Amino acid sequence: MLVHDTTATGRSQAEVDQIRQSLKSRYDELTAEYDQAVLQSQVLRLVEVGDTAGDDQADSGTKTAERDTAQSLLRTILDRRAQFEHALTRLEEGTYGFCEGCSAPIPVERLEIFPSATSCVTCKQTRERRAA
Repeated sequence: MLVHDTTATGRSQAEVDQIRQSLKSRYDELTAEYDQAVLQSQVLRLVEVGDTAGDDQADSGTKTAERDTAQSLLRTILDRRAQFEHALTRLEEGTYGFCEGCSAPIPVERLEIFPSATSCVTCKQTRERRAA
């Protein structure tokens, strides 16, 4: 299914272009956020390496917690960015807006709130129940 086949998706080319621009914009924002977080992480490491004299266990624990938080933030941003990249790929393939589980259309309201959604609410709830 091609993105230009608007009869299959029910979207006009203008709507597809608007969705693409919105997804690309958010992807670019996440890339900038990631780059900034990497810089902050590097600064944190430089400060940590240069400022260890007189550290006690609490200081070491605090630095470890800060480092773990910074790494977690980086992973979260990369994950979100990958979701938007996947959404852009799906848009180009013509499958954006359809559930990867059951192929039903994902409600527009869900896509407005969570543009990188890959499943309908029913499939998402089923997956979450199985994971619990």
